[in-house]
Amino acid sequence: MSDEELELGPVDVVVIGYPPDAPRTGEAIPLFVDLVDRGIIRVLDVLMVQKDAQGVVSGVEIADLDGDGVDDLVVFAGARTGMLGDEDASTAAEVLQPGEAALLICFENTWAAPFATAVRRNGGHVLAFQRVSAEDLLDTVNALEPAS
Repeated sequence: MSDEELELGPVDVVVIGYPPDAPRTGEAIPLFVDLVDRGIIRVLDVLMVQKDAQGVVSGVEIADLDGDGVDDLVVFAGARTGMLGDEDASTAAEVLQPGEAALLICFENTWAAPFATAVRRNGGHVLAFQRVSAEDLLDTVNALEPAS
């Protein structure tokens, strides 16, 4: 199968940081799993790292994150394609403060695969790509709102 015939969407890596006092309720996990179940994204890798009070970084087993007896991320326990590795975990850990944790998720945007494949088949290629974070978007919207 040639590269033009392989239907692949763009791949994103997201790193989510959690301060030590974050509630970590797992509320977002079913929403994320729903995206997978509906075929909107395909999870390739999931890693979690934490930095202890002495600054030592370690990997975290993907299981019960909030201590409620429910294995919150266990559905992703086998998500290991090699797209994320030790270097990625180390890079994420560099910005963590003692007591913080980070969740790294690498996923394919399967919803975009037919479009991306058609672009490649017709000789196109991405010249630039930029994502605006939700936080930046909210900051911009809030700055545009008139002061009351």
